[in-house]
Amino acid sequence: MEFKTYDKLPSEARDIRVEVFVKEQGFQEEFDSVDNYAMHVVVFDGGRAIATCRYFYQDGYYLIGRIAVIKESRGSGLGGKLLEFARRQIEDLGGQEIRIHAQKRAEGFYQKQGYVSFGEVDYDEGCEHIWMRMSL
Repeated sequence: MEFKTYDKLPSEARDIRVEVFVKEQGFQEEFDSVDNYAMHVVVFDGGRAIATCRYFYQDGYYLIGRIAVIKESRGSGLGGKLLEFARRQIEDLGGQEIRIHAQKRAEGFYQKQGYVSFGEVDYDEGCEHIWMRMSL
C-alpha cells in the first residue's frame, strides 16, 4: 500500500469522493473552495486508488475531512491507517489539535481512533454530523 499527499485535488481523490459521497450517500455539494488549498491524501493498492482524505489549517487547529474508502476496501482497517498517516503529517507541521466534522453514524469509528465528540449534533445536507477532536 502506498500513501501519497498532494497540494491540489488529484483526479483519484475526486473519483473516490464521487463514488462514496455522491453516488452511495447522495451528497450534492461534495466539492468546495477548500479543495483548492487543502492537502489531499490518496491511498493506492497496486496502483489503484482506494481511499482519500483532505486536511487543512483553520482557526488554530487542523481539520481532517472528506475521509472516504471505496466499498471493497472497507472493514480492513484502512480508514484508521489513513487517519494515522494524516495525523503524523499534521504533527510534522506543528499541529496541536485535529478536528473532524464526522457523520454521526461513524462516531464510534472515530472514537476508536482517539477522537472525542463535542458540541451538538448538526446537519450537513440532511445528514447528522458531530464535531470531534484530538489533542496532539
